[in-house]
Amino acid sequence: MSVKGFDKNSIIGLVLIGAILLIFSIFNKPSEEEIKVKAEQEKLTKAKQEQLDKKEITETDQAIIDSSTTLSENNIDNAFSQSQDSTENAHALANYGAFSHSVIGEEKTYVIENEKIKVTISNQGGRVTSVELKEFHTYDSLPLYLFHKDSSRFNLELTTNDGLGGTRVVNTENLFFETENQSFNVEGGNSKSFSFKLFYGSKDKYLEYKYTLSGNSYLLDYEIKSVGFNDVISKGFPYYVNWSMFAPNQEKTIPNQQQKSTIYYKYNNGDIDYIFETKYEKNNMEASVDWIMFKQQYFNSTLIAIEQPFDSDSDIETIEIPEGMSNNYIQGMTANITIPYNGENNESFAMQYYFGPNRYDDLNVLDIGLEESLDYGWGIFGWVNMVLIRPVFVWLNGFNMSIGIIILLLTLIIKMILFPITWKTYVSSAKMKALKPEIAEITEKHGKDKVKKQQATMALYRQTGVNPLAGCIPMLIQMPILFALFRFFPATFDLRQKSFLWAEDLSTYDSIYDLGFNIPMYGDHISLFTLLMAISMIFYTKSNSQMTAGMGGDAGGAMASQMKMMTYLMPVMMLFFFNSYAAGLSLYYLIANVITIGQQYAIKTWIVDEDKLRAKIQANKTKKKKKSGFAAKLEKRMKEAQSMQNQRKKK
Repeated sequence: MSVKGFDKNSIIGLVLIGAILLIFSIFNKPSEEEIKVKAEQEKLTKAKQEQLDKKEITETDQAIIDSSTTLSENNIDNAFSQSQDSTENAHALANYGAFSHSVIGEEKTYVIENEKIKVTISNQGGRVTSVELKEFHTYDSLPLYLFHKDSSRFNLELTTNDGLGGTRVVNTENLFFETENQSFNVEGGNSKSFSFKLFYGSKDKYLEYKYTLSGNSYLLDYEIKSVGFNDVISKGFPYYVNWSMFAPNQEKTIPNQQQKSTIYYKYNNGDIDYIFETKYEKNNMEASVDWIMFKQQYFNSTLIAIEQPFDSDSDIETIEIPEGMSNNYIQGMTANITIPYNGENNESFAMQYYFGPNRYDDLNVLDIGLEESLDYGWGIFGWVNMVLIRPVFVWLNGFNMSIGIIILLLTLIIKMILFPITWKTYVSSAKMKALKPEIAEITEKHGKDKVKKQQATMALYRQTGVNPLAGCIPMLIQMPILFALFRFFPATFDLRQKSFLWAEDLSTYDSIYDLGFNIPMYGDHISLFTLLMAISMIFYTKSNSQMTAGMGGDAGGAMASQMKMMTYLMPVMMLFFFNSYAAGLSLYYLIANVITIGQQYAIKTWIVDEDKLRAKIQANKTKKKKKSGFAAKLEKRMKEAQSMQNQRKKK
């Protein structure tokens, strides 16, 4: 504003402000219905106040007034309700289009079951809300559920035409499907189907979910079918499935379950991949996918594409359990899956659910690679388990014996197979022990001249026919079997909830005493099988130290010192490491240690005569030995090294 009055800019500003206030008042002007309701409220309030001001009002008159007041309030509530319903209907129409009639409804659940599984499905979203495995129960003897309604999700995201040239996203989890079917129970070789339909305005346009269950099966067929949807779904858009769950706690310890729970998936080209169990991360699919598995320690829920794979535009993610849920759930898993839609008038996509145990035979019979999710170890360890350990275990298990007895027999068979290696190792140690005095003489003779000492030692080995590596090679041969067994027992479903002696469940630790407090890296309990295994380890390492005591020279002294340290360190390490592991694994190592000690004693007492062995070694000295190629090369190198050392001394 100038000193002379309003300038041009000021006038324009005032006009704009006035226009804004006028528009605001128009848009915020109450409707006739709202004015009527407000007037009725004011009238009612005034009537109440007038009645309160009257001192001589009768009880009859007061009752009439209260009745009139109630009727008036009901009329007001009805007016508000009608106004709110009108607003909600408009909102539903804007967000869901011709699906808007399915927004409001009453949730109803239905149960379809066979001898193995009990599946609960809901008309809200048309989804599976929970699955109970009827043959199994939790560690606390409760019904075993793979997931629950309030901690899981299954939603189909539809990209529909909005009628104005744009698109509208509709989530089926918010809509109520219709059905004429009822709950059922199917047995034997029979099968039954249950169908949900979501109508798009008319009965000739609908989305159908069809569930088919056969008797005595862990599989549930699931088909998504669209009828008359060629002008409903926007061109070029697929269906997007949002599937997720928080896996519930089913076993004794949550940490052990977390170490075995993750998401596996199989690419259409045959490769199987997964998210590492101890990581929380998101993976984008690099190609089309045949199936996606939400894997728990002993059970899994898997969605399988039947006729054509899921599109590559999919992703999976493992999620850490939120605070407050950590006592009831072990792992969060989610998958966003793309289902191809070709835009045809009638189109379907066939799938299957597998709801069942991580048991090799149950997974292998499906012939789609689900059994590869069982972690029997990588490389040679997995090969040993599949070729040797598992066939023997399955054969023994066929006799319907206690799992503890099966582990005992399995250990005996493995130790019998490894007995030649144990015998070879002991003989090699005995030979080295026989040469210990002569190696000590060589060490004393050559003093600090390491090259001459090595030459003389190698010459002694060659003369007596002793191979210093003979004891190491057998140990290397049996290492794959030992590591394979370490992977086999935690991955074997047959140990779950199987008792032996004092252990209630060989798939988890056997606690004989709860400490009441937690010791870092050890736990809050004492496992008796682990304790006995650690004690047997002391005797086992002492037995081994007696065998390696025959190693001569400095190397022998160093090895003896190391073995003495391991005699006490190894049992302590095993005690801490295995205290919370499966009792079946500790039982195996306990039996294995006892058998090995017995084998070594038997070899020393009845099989190997150390006096005859020494005599044979001494007799070998008189025989002329032909140098092997390796020995000749080694001797040549030693001579060259000695020559170079002499030249340096002369300089």
